[in-house]
Amino acid sequence: MNNLIDLNNLDREVLEFDVVIVGGGPSGLAAAIRLKQLADKEKRDLSVCIIEKGSEIGAHILSGAILDPKALNELIPNWKEQDAPIGVPVVENQHWFLTKTRKYKLPHFLFPPMISNKGCFTLSLGNFCRWLAEEAEKMGVEIYPGFAATEVLFDNEGTVKGIATGNTGLNKNGLPNSNFTAGIELHAKYTFFAEGARGHLSQQLMKQFNLRSDCQPQTYGIGIKELWDVSANVHKPGLVIHSQGWPLKSTVGGGFIYHQENHQVSIGFVVGLDYKNPYLSPYEEMQQYKLHPAIKPLLENGRRVAYGARAINEGGFQSIPKFVFPGGALIGCSAGFLNVPRIKGTHNAMKSGMIAAESAFKAIFSSEKNKVLHQYQRGFKESWVYQELHKVRNARPALSKFGVFWGTLYAGIEMWINNLMLGFLIPWTFEHKNDHEQLDSKENSPKIHYPKSDGVITFDKLTNVSFSGTNHEEDQPVHLILKNSAVPVSTNLARYHGPEARFCPAGVYEFVDSQEKAEKILHINAQNCLHCKTCDIKDPTQNIQWIAPEGGGGPNYPNM
Repeated sequence: MNNLIDLNNLDREVLEFDVVIVGGGPSGLAAAIRLKQLADKEKRDLSVCIIEKGSEIGAHILSGAILDPKALNELIPNWKEQDAPIGVPVVENQHWFLTKTRKYKLPHFLFPPMISNKGCFTLSLGNFCRWLAEEAEKMGVEIYPGFAATEVLFDNEGTVKGIATGNTGLNKNGLPNSNFTAGIELHAKYTFFAEGARGHLSQQLMKQFNLRSDCQPQTYGIGIKELWDVSANVHKPGLVIHSQGWPLKSTVGGGFIYHQENHQVSIGFVVGLDYKNPYLSPYEEMQQYKLHPAIKPLLENGRRVAYGARAINEGGFQSIPKFVFPGGALIGCSAGFLNVPRIKGTHNAMKSGMIAAESAFKAIFSSEKNKVLHQYQRGFKESWVYQELHKVRNARPALSKFGVFWGTLYAGIEMWINNLMLGFLIPWTFEHKNDHEQLDSKENSPKIHYPKSDGVITFDKLTNVSFSGTNHEEDQPVHLILKNSAVPVSTNLARYHGPEARFCPAGVYEFVDSQEKAEKILHINAQNCLHCKTCDIKDPTQNIQWIAPEGGGGPNYPNM
């Protein structure tokens, strides 16, 4: 079999579409629906395809989640009549400041109205995406889950002409097995990249077209989440809680607790990936968070039913790159439209997809030969997404610039000024630094000792990973690539005490004794990977590159 196939000269099947969308999340689905709406209105034939690497739509979707229905109201105004799985309305907002033993509830009136959750819903974003996919398919959108886009295709002029999906049935050495199937090419007039935060093709396109030439570095947080069934006597549907403080000290981050429907609580913790102490473990911080006296009683008679983790964009307005290029565009979190102080971005992601769709539709049916969707870029600047992100642009970098306490105070004051329509008083924009450059050496960092999990409220990584539905075919090429295999030991272990073993929330990286040398080696358990992209972001030497594994691999979140 191996001698019969030349992987460099495969005869791949080619499918032609008007628009191909990489990623079946909120932005990609919203773009597909808007394209079909416009085609129906104008009585045009328009072929639209979505490629999704998860085993099904929603399998890789993870969010808190609170949905602002602003974009949904524009996209599908009758969503209530359509039985959209919108969850429960937010009825109460609480913000806590935690010490190790105390909870201080901050008065809600102190917070700027722009970060309020009034009119929002707490829900499963995965289930919401599944519903959007059903609506899209009713309109004729072709959706192919279980196919990972692994290559951007270009024509002779350097214009993006589509993508190729990865080959399947390769063994660990990259050679074909008996079940080998070649990838397929999907060609399109325009290709949208809706891969979410730190999409690997999106990263390639930013370099190819120099899209980050005039913006700040993108920064990230790692969000770690568990879904719990809790007792009826402690469940309060629609209660939303955000917290700052313990167990973090000088590091940016905080927790969230969302009381959702069906006696379920979404509980999670976000840690800014610009943290400095290499001994810090975002996963263990999350486990400690659950032990706080104000939180533990909520979970004591409950049952954890799901677990997951995902990197989220935190750069905001000043980190948004150019997001159009010949033949395509970045939409949603691939471009970075998350509103950090609101801790939500689904509405912005959907709106970006809708604007891109409107631009592409006009371009396809016009005589204009320019393949760059400049109207998408202009439409963004005229939209409420631009206004919303511009108003809160300094909130996140203020925390790194002034520290958590003073930065939070500054951010609150600035957002109040912007709320009073006095934004002209804030002409400055703070800058970001790359997350991977922020680690201190192990000699300059205090060690952090985390207690052993109790198996009731707190859990070890591997046990929790089993609640994510994560699965990869073991005999396939490793999708976590080391550019230099010596660096993890010679630099990361020597200088930073091997932070890979702590920043990964799935136990993918571990330093073990070498059988051949008297030193440690880095072992990669790629089958555990949650596709959170933290390693690709936080590795201090940028030696780890995340690429897409075989389609259908990774987590299988039921309703995260």
